[in-house]
Amino acid sequence: KVVTIAKSKKFRDHHGKVLLEGHRLIKDALDAGAVLQTLFFSTVGHLKELPEAELKRASLVKVKFEDIKSWSDLVTPQGLIGIFSKPNHAKMSYPAAQLASSLPLHLICDNIRDPGNLGTILRSAAGAGCEKVLLTKGCVDPWEPKVLRAGMGAHFRLPIVANLDWESVPSNLPAGVQVCVADNKEPGAQAEPASVPRGAGGAGSAPGNQKTPVKSEAKAAPEHEDEEGAEDVCVPELSAQYYYENWTQAPVAVVIGGETHGLSPDALHLAASTGGKRLVIPVVPGVDSLNSAIAAGIVLFEGKRQLLRRHKQEDERQKFPIVG
Repeated sequence: KVVTIAKSKKFRDHHGKVLLEGHRLIKDALDAGAVLQTLFFSTVGHLKELPEAELKRASLVKVKFEDIKSWSDLVTPQGLIGIFSKPNHAKMSYPAAQLASSLPLHLICDNIRDPGNLGTILRSAAGAGCEKVLLTKGCVDPWEPKVLRAGMGAHFRLPIVANLDWESVPSNLPAGVQVCVADNKEPGAQAEPASVPRGAGGAGSAPGNQKTPVKSEAKAAPEHEDEEGAEDVCVPELSAQYYYENWTQAPVAVVIGGETHGLSPDALHLAASTGGKRLVIPVVPGVDSLNSAIAAGIVLFEGKRQLLRRHKQEDERQKFPIVG
C-alpha cells in the first residue's frame, strides 16, 4: 500500500516522502545524503553494494520478487524499492566531481509538463555542469517516477528547486545574472498577429508562431493571453541572436519554455529586466519547433562551451599578461 500511494504527488507532498527504484538511483540518493526510511528487497545480494551505515538506520523488508514486480513501473524490475524522506537540496552532498565541474550556468524550466522531457532536461543540466535548476509552478513534479527514471540520477547531482512562483525566481539566482530565453524565431522576424494561438508543439525553443515580435529595442507590445482567453498583457520585446553567438556573460540563466504554450510572459519580463536576449535555435522552415529537452541540450552545452572557452582565455591572460 505504501509503495502504491507513494507514486502519487498528493502523498509525496503531504507525507514528505518519495519512492526510488533500482540499485543505481538508490545508491546515488544515499551517497548524496538522502534519508532512507524503508527498503523493500527481494534478495540479500541487492544490499551488498549499498552503504551499510545508511541501511542500519532504515527498515529493511524482504519481499517476494513477484510483489516488487507488481509494484514496479520498470519493464525489468531490479528487486529493490526504497521510500525516502523527500530530499532537501540545501542539505544534500553533491558529488565532488560534479561540484568541481560546476559552471555559472543556471536553468529555469517554464511550465515543462511532460515527465520524460523534464527528466531528460535535468540529465542534460547535470551533464553540462549547471549550477542549479529552477522549476516554476506548472512544471511536472520532479519526484514523479517517470521524471526520476529519465533523470538517471541527476536529482542527486545538482540542486533542483521546484514549485517556484516567478516572484521568487530572482532570489534563487545569483546577483548580476543575465536571463536569456531559448527561442526558434529568426532574428528580425516579424511578429505574428496577436490572434494567432501558440503552437502546440512549442517545446523548449518556444513555438514557431510565438507571438512576441523580436526587435533590438526593449519596447512593449500587446499580447493576448490565450490560456484563459480573457486578459491582455504587455510583453517586452527582446533582442535576438543565434544560440551559437556569444551570450554567456557570467553568471547566466537560460529559460526553456513548456511544450504547449512556449515561453510565458513572466519569463520574458524576467529576461528583459536583466538585459537578457532571445537565443534562437534555427530550424528548417515548416518545422514548428524543437522538443523542449532537445532545445535545452543544445543551448546548455553551447553555454558550457562558451564558458569554458572564456575561462581558458582568462587563464591565458593571467599567465601571459599584455605589457604596455
